[in-house]
Amino acid sequence: MDFIYTSEQDSLRDSVRRFVEREYGWERRQQLIRAAPGADSGHWPVFAELGLLGAGLSENEGGFGGGPVENALIAEELGRALVIEPFIGHVIAMQLVAAIGGMAAQLLTEPMMMGERRVMPALGEAAGHGNPTSIAATAGRDGELYRVTGVKTLVDGAAQADAFIVSALVDGETALFLVEANDSGILRRDYRTLDNHRVADVAFHAAQGSLLASGDVATAAISRALDHGLVALGGEALGVMDAAMWATRDYLKLRRQFGTTLSTFQALQHRMADMLIEVELTRSLLFHALGVAASEDPEARAAGTSALKVQIAKGGLLVTREAIQFHGGIGVTEELNISHFYRRLYTITRLLGDADLHLDRFAAMIDRRAE
Repeated sequence: MDFIYTSEQDSLRDSVRRFVEREYGWERRQQLIRAAPGADSGHWPVFAELGLLGAGLSENEGGFGGGPVENALIAEELGRALVIEPFIGHVIAMQLVAAIGGMAAQLLTEPMMMGERRVMPALGEAAGHGNPTSIAATAGRDGELYRVTGVKTLVDGAAQADAFIVSALVDGETALFLVEANDSGILRRDYRTLDNHRVADVAFHAAQGSLLASGDVATAAISRALDHGLVALGGEALGVMDAAMWATRDYLKLRRQFGTTLSTFQALQHRMADMLIEVELTRSLLFHALGVAASEDPEARAAGTSALKVQIAKGGLLVTREAIQFHGGIGVTEELNISHFYRRLYTITRLLGDADLHLDRFAAMIDRRAE
C-alpha cells in the first residue's frame, strides 16, 4: 500500500483545514452547541461547495472520483476541531445508495452531494447495542409502497434530515426503505449526546416507505456502508486523539512546577510516549483498514475495520484520559477542549458497535478465512 497521499488528497485536506480555521474556531463551536439547533445551517452548503459530500464516491458511482481515503481525511480534520456536523452519517447514507445502485442511486446521489437533500441512515436499534445488522423493525406492503414500523435510535442529523434510509424486515428478510422525514407516521425525540452532537430516536408508525433494496442486496449494502462508516469514524478518532496529544504536549511545555516546566519530568515524558504509541497504532490500523475498505473480499474488509474499532476503544480513551490527567482540574471544564476530546472519543467507541462486538466480529472473520 502507498502511504503517501496524492496532491489532490493533500489539497482536500487543506481545504477542510481552512474551513475549520475560518468558520469553526473554539468559540464558534461553543456558541453552536449552546444554541437550540446545535449546528449552523450554513455549514452543510459549504461542505457541498468544497466537494466534501461527494469526495468519497468514485466517478462510476456518480461521485468526484475518491473513496474511503478521502472520507477518512475529511473526518480526521473535522475531528481535530470537534466539528459536530453529521458527516459520518452522510458517508454511511452515500455508501448505502451507491451499493444499492439503480434508480435509487440516480435520484439520490447528486442531490445529496450538492447538499440539496439530506438523507440520513436510520439503522440502529436499542436492542442491537450499536450493531446495525440487528433489526427488529418491520415493513408490510401497502399497494405500490410499504408501511414501516419500528424505532431507530441515535439517528445523527435527524432534525435537519429530509429523508431517512431505514432498515426493516419484510417476511423475515432484510430490506432498506426511503422514508420522507415529514411523513405523518414519524415521531422524533431529539436530544443531545455526551459529546454535544444532536441525535434523535425516530419512531416509525406505519410510515410510508419506498423499497430501495431487499435480501442479499440490502444485506451487502449495510455491510459495505458499515465498514466505510467505521473507516471514516476511525479517521475522526485519529484526528481527535492527535489533537488531544499535541495540545497536552504544548501545555506541558508551558506549565511550570517546582521551578521548571512539566515537560522536563521523566515520568510524564514516558506517559506522553505511551500516548504517541497509541496514536501511531491507530494510524497504522487506519491505513490497514483503508487498504481493505474497497476490497471485494467482505471478510478482509470486516476484519480490518473491526480491528481499527477495537484499537480506537483502547487507545483513544487512554490518550484522552491522559490528556485530562495532565491538565488537572481545568481539563474537565466546559471552557477547555480537552474534556470535549474525551467525550467525543467515548461516544465514538460506542457508535456502530462497541469494542466487544467488534472483537467478536474480528475473531469470526479470521476464523472464517482460516477454514
